[in-house]
Amino acid sequence: MDKTKNIVLATCLLATAATTAGNGTVTNCPGLTDDPAAVAGKDSVINFSKAGYANSLDTDLGRAMELNADFSKNLGKIKPLHGVNNSPITYGEALPEFTEAGIPFMRTHDSAGAFGGARFIDVSNIFPDMDADENSPASYDFAFTDAYIKGIIASGTKIFYRLGVTIENRHKLKAYHINPPKDNAKYARICEKIISHYNEGWANGFEYNIEYWEIWNEPENPNMWTGSMEQFFEFYRVVANHLKNKFPHLKIGGYAGCGFYGMNRRNSSEFTRSFATWFDEFLKFITDKKTAAPLDFYSWHLYTTDPMEIIMHAEYVDKKLKTAGLKDCENIFNEWNYIDFRNENRWEDMKGMLGASFVGAAFVLMQHSPIDKAMYYDALPTRAYCGLYEFPSKRTTKTFAVFKAFNELYQLGTLIDTAPNPEKDLFILAAKNADGSKGKMLIVNRRITGVVLKFELKGMQKAVSARRIDSARTLEPGNIIQSNGAIVAAPQSVIIIDVE
Repeated sequence: MDKTKNIVLATCLLATAATTAGNGTVTNCPGLTDDPAAVAGKDSVINFSKAGYANSLDTDLGRAMELNADFSKNLGKIKPLHGVNNSPITYGEALPEFTEAGIPFMRTHDSAGAFGGARFIDVSNIFPDMDADENSPASYDFAFTDAYIKGIIASGTKIFYRLGVTIENRHKLKAYHINPPKDNAKYARICEKIISHYNEGWANGFEYNIEYWEIWNEPENPNMWTGSMEQFFEFYRVVANHLKNKFPHLKIGGYAGCGFYGMNRRNSSEFTRSFATWFDEFLKFITDKKTAAPLDFYSWHLYTTDPMEIIMHAEYVDKKLKTAGLKDCENIFNEWNYIDFRNENRWEDMKGMLGASFVGAAFVLMQHSPIDKAMYYDALPTRAYCGLYEFPSKRTTKTFAVFKAFNELYQLGTLIDTAPNPEKDLFILAAKNADGSKGKMLIVNRRITGVVLKFELKGMQKAVSARRIDSARTLEPGNIIQSNGAIVAAPQSVIIIDVE
């Protein structure tokens, strides 16, 4: 028997909205609200200015938009795309919100503020005197980095360790740590000891088994590297070969490239166009037998408000790596956020539904892209780029709620087939557990209007509950699915639906 079920997400057309002359009210329509009085039929008028209601007058209900989810078709594993850069610093205490959101990786770049807080993560903070004996534990200061990492590990999050330094945005006044090292071989040995401390217990250390070790960050950027392209390539060659020789089981890579804005953005500067040149020349350098170096992963960055641009750049990286013969090199996207630098409200927008719906759409698209892992920038509450926490309250944001919602699918584990959606700014992702008894769907509406959704559900019987993230609600359970199966996806909203 065909178990296909048609689920209509909103059947009411809201034609009655016009009868109230634009005063923001409309006769009750099932599925638009979970207000108890309206659901019970005691309140026949919905006031859409109240919390808990979709915006009826901005809802496109003229036609149903079709989506499909086939839970009988497995497409592999859900990828760990909800990693982050940095976190609140707890000095050893677990972060409950990281645990709740199942944050899979935390990248340690720009940790603790300017100059790495002078005590955290950076090679120059851990080994402050480059003339000291790199074989002596006394030459190293691990105290603050130990405390920081302990709290992240306690949260159930893995470390993605950036070996290098924090960006120096005022380097023209004076560059402290972004100059090429005097001795590349010694720098490599220092990095070896840092790895040994966290993975092998050296110098009263730990056995964390940190797998990913990234060499530097954005060397194309003068705020990160004052030397030449050729100097960086040689630095990478020496450090990567030394570390891979010492730790062949670990993932050694880099270089956290600035990105590829020049490939598609009009009026790109010569500077941004040069990022592609760096990438091309780097791949030639490390694949030449005379200058060969390992590259277990290539990491890169992009700040945008268009999730499709992420995919364009991911495919560009994938093609370049394969052309260079690096088919097993991981494609890691480890700085991204909802940012248009021309927008004066960008720091607020990334925390609200503009940023949250963008993140949801990015999760959906990246799952079907060449990207292997992703890490959002940033989760340090004091940083302008932090879209996951308010400051100084440290309350989590709408965007953080989308990380939690995506994690629910990630924990189920198995990606299932969802037919490509031709509708602009409407996205769906679905997953199920190992035995196929339970599933979840993540639906993202980036439009400024609400939508009617209709889709075929195969391999599952019914939707049993739903929660939404929108301007008025943050994943609170509610009577969202009515008896007729109606739901409206509010403007700029994310919905997570449980099915069985």
